[in-house]
This record gives sequence, structure tokens and C-alpha cells, in this order.
Amino acid sequence: MYKILKKRTLAENAIEYRFLCSKVAAHAKPGQFIILRVDAEGERVPFTICDIHDDGITILVQTVGYTTMKLAQKEEGEYIHDLVGPLGNATDLEDFGKILLVGGGIGTAVVYPQAKHLFKEGKPADSIIGARTASLLVYEDEMRQFSENLCVVTDDGSRGEKGFVTAKLEALIKEGKNYDAVFAVGPLPMMRAVANLTRGYGLKTIVSMNSIMVDGTGMCGCCRLTVGGKVKYACVDGPEFDGHLVDFEEAMARSRTYVEQEKEHICRLSGAPKKG
Repeated sequence: MYKILKKRTLAENAIEYRFLCSKVAAHAKPGQFIILRVDAEGERVPFTICDIHDDGITILVQTVGYTTMKLAQKEEGEYIHDLVGPLGNATDLEDFGKILLVGGGIGTAVVYPQAKHLFKEGKPADSIIGARTASLLVYEDEMRQFSENLCVVTDDGSRGEKGFVTAKLEALIKEGKNYDAVFAVGPLPMMRAVANLTRGYGLKTIVSMNSIMVDGTGMCGCCRLTVGGKVKYACVDGPEFDGHLVDFEEAMARSRTYVEQEKEHICRLSGAPKKG
């Protein structure tokens, strides 16, 4: 059993949880993830670690599915059944000089620990964070604190500049900004768009793949994806990969595998009849 030390809503359907798990925290590094179960019968769901503390770790969860809805019903001081981690490989940006971090929606929670780490290492990154609208932005103040320069964009212009993160990225490149690498995290279409853009500029691009996952040890094969024509597993080979080599079309198709089952479980939880 793992205790929820803190719980706060950061944006629409985006809830931050801090868990008491000092042993996990002692070994965790930016870029790694945990897998949790809300109760004994619950599914195992992965979440990237977005902050590390002496007594535990923090994750940011988008409340969109059955398990995340059950987790949202938990309050501070209550417990989830189990939590395992840290899993996956830590981010390695040591070989790059100037880095641009790009976070889309809740993906900002994944680039945030990178911004914090790079800042402490004495080479703060430039950052772009974006969302559909201002109410969906997360970690804006934190990203500003740990970035050399922060650009905020929203699709509707309700916060920062109006437009997509890709448009701002291209504008920075055309302004003469010289980056050694881009680290982009967000919805699959966003990461694909970033990779397609940077490919034309020969700019190294790293993405974090949050694939469907069960065991997190490479045994189940659910998180497989194709990278550079080879089968890889997000849990043990990633979660980060060369964005120019990821088959995003396949990844997006696989992400929709259990859509109908998810709808059915949500209906059971809410007590609403399933819609045809």
C-alpha cells in the first residue's frame, strides 16, 4: 500500500499526485516511470515520474479513462494498492550542448524534470510548452523557473502566442537559434509533427513514447513499437527514442486497441448505460 501525500488539480482533468515511496525515489532519475494499481483488481498503468523528493515521487495524471477516474476518487491520506519503479531508462542528454524542450499538454510534466535537471547542471534549456487552451496548461511557472527562455503557446491564443508548438519551433530555428537537440513530449500527433519538422533541418529529436503497457519488464510485448525498422519495447528499450526513426502511424493505431473496452469500463464505473 502506498500513501497519497499530496493531491492537487493543476488543469482541467490533470491531477498531480505525490506518493510516499522513499525507496523508489532513492533510485529514480528524470525520464523513468512507475506502474501503479489503484486496487488489487485494478489494471497496471504506467506514469512518468515528473518530480523526485526525499520521501517519494510525483506524477501528473490526465483523468480520461477507467483507472485514472478511480485514482481521482482517492484523496490525500488514502492509499493505492501498489506501485513499482523506477522503470525504463533515464534520459541522457549529456552529449548535447544547447537543448530545446517541447511539451504539449500533459507532456509538459515529462519535460519538466529535464528542465530542472539541466538547470542544476548549469546548462538551462530553452522551452516551448503548449496546449489547446489556457486551462490545459501545466507547470508553466515551474518551467519558467528552470528554463533559460520559455515560450508559451495555445491553439486558441488564450495564453501566450496563438498557434502550435511546431510553428513556434520553426520560428525559433528561422530566427537563428542553434540547438543541438530537441526533446519533445506530448500527444502522438504532436510528436510526429515535431519530428517531421526537425527532420528537414537535420536536428536531432528525442521523443518519449507512452505506449500501452502491462508488466513494464518487456515480457508482455504490449508496448512494442517500430523504431528504425526494428521492433522495440517502450518499457525496457525506452521510453525515449529517436523521433525520426519512430513509426508514428503504427504507434497511433496501436494506441486505439482498447478504446471500446475502455468505454465499457468507464460506463460501469459511472453507472451510465453504454452508448452504441
